[in-house]
Amino acid sequence: MAKKQKKQTGAGGTPATVALTAAGTAFTVHSYEHDPAHPSYGDEAAEAMGVSPDRVFKTLVAEVDGELTVAVVPVAGTLDLKALAAAVSGKRAVMADPAAAERTTGYVRGGISPLGQRKRLRTVLDDSASAHATICVSAGRRGLEVELAPADLAALTDAVLAPVGRA
Repeated sequence: MAKKQKKQTGAGGTPATVALTAAGTAFTVHSYEHDPAHPSYGDEAAEAMGVSPDRVFKTLVAEVDGELTVAVVPVAGTLDLKALAAAVSGKRAVMADPAAAERTTGYVRGGISPLGQRKRLRTVLDDSASAHATICVSAGRRGLEVELAPADLAALTDAVLAPVGRA
């Protein structure tokens, strides 16, 4: 069962929760015991929190025309690379090298958050997020999610909303 805690700050916080707190954004932190043997970080988070997978979003880093770009899509689906490229007026998108994604964001794979990244990257949020009052995204480490309004996530990341996820 996931533990809930409001507005986590201080030494136990992550760059994502620190950024949310600094912005004065309402959010809830959900923590759970990460199982390294689980085949999917996102599915594990949804199961552990008891939240529908269409409300839990994964943060993926892709390269669009050579520039790292973040896509935030439901864990139940996949990223449409052509749609991602089109959303940022690019021509071609490919998944980024995991090491480059980790180095640039400051987070480890499975714990990359769209918030509080070391280098702010262009961000595209799947438009399905707007169907929910709140969504969950990584809070910056495996086993830690943050729940917030999609509009707040979009505002804090300067995200473009576009249909970039597919079932």
